[in-house]
Amino acid sequence: MTFYPIEFWGIKLFRIESEPWGLFGWQGIIPTKARKMSETTFDLMTNKLFKIKEIFGRLQPARFSEVMSDPLLLLMDDIISSVAQTYMPTVWNSMPQEVKDDLVVTADSEIGSFLTEFMSDMQEHVEDVVDIKHLSVTYCVANKHLIVKIFQECGEEEFIFIRRSGFYFGFIFGIFQMVLWFFYDEDWVLPVAGFGVGWFTNYVALKVIFRPLEPGSFLCWTIQGIFLKRQAVVSRTFARVIMTEILHVKAIWEAIFTGPLSQNFNAMLRAHTLVFINKLLREVQPLAVAALGADQFARLKEDIATKVVEGLPDIIDHSYQYTQEALNMENTVAEKMSELTPGEFEGVLQ
Repeated sequence: MTFYPIEFWGIKLFRIESEPWGLFGWQGIIPTKARKMSETTFDLMTNKLFKIKEIFGRLQPARFSEVMSDPLLLLMDDIISSVAQTYMPTVWNSMPQEVKDDLVVTADSEIGSFLTEFMSDMQEHVEDVVDIKHLSVTYCVANKHLIVKIFQECGEEEFIFIRRSGFYFGFIFGIFQMVLWFFYDEDWVLPVAGFGVGWFTNYVALKVIFRPLEPGSFLCWTIQGIFLKRQAVVSRTFARVIMTEILHVKAIWEAIFTGPLSQNFNAMLRAHTLVFINKLLREVQPLAVAALGADQFARLKEDIATKVVEGLPDIIDHSYQYTQEALNMENTVAEKMSELTPGEFEGVLQ
């Protein structure tokens, strides 16, 4: 009932928002709280574990340029040919091949500085082009099973303990209930004692899991909440699930391209692309302006810039491997979590 069903099962005659139960039906408690829990978790993560600007600062613009130069060069070649055929097919078809080859050579020489400058600008303003919280919360709400997976994998041993503790503590408290019933057999004793046994069993189990926060000594034992003892292991598990299932590189780029701040990204990319296009078309500009006129030539450049913005998502996958290695978010989050105080660690996963 804590984890399943992922979506509400039953007849939705009446249901209070953010509550697992309905008049006729049920949804797992954790899937029901997916939005609230993911918002809280990622607020704490971005406050305690990493800053997106710091993470993106690990990218080397020159190295990113090397990775993306060839696919972008091929894209530019297709775009220029397509746009030229649309705006000035006669002039383009009659243009000497040497001139067209010069465009390719110019593009090859300028594309590196274009990508380097663009990535540097993006790093400086990354918080204006990607909303990590929106990405994370939206993804978790749409894929509630991931929240369940985080809890099940991070708390695997604790859930085993809870299942077993029901037997241990239930047996101990049950002895007191038996003694009470032996000497005082009123009708209300069993239901009240049953409620008490169930409540105390869960209460003690949770206390053993999360308290005490700091390790202490009792006789020859070191006492600390069993979940907190596993901070290093839980940190690695949490980081692995979050960074491979939610905040992976593909998801981040998709959020940049389609998220609520995508207009800022597109404007930034367009501005850099127009500068690049001006350098690229400098040699053919007199001929193109003579054939098209200044206004039409300006529209041609705008059309090229638009197609670059639209085409970049199709080739960005060439950068995934380098970006994943450079950002190294999984190790960063795991290390930062393992360094938190027990209280801060508990707060991230609370």
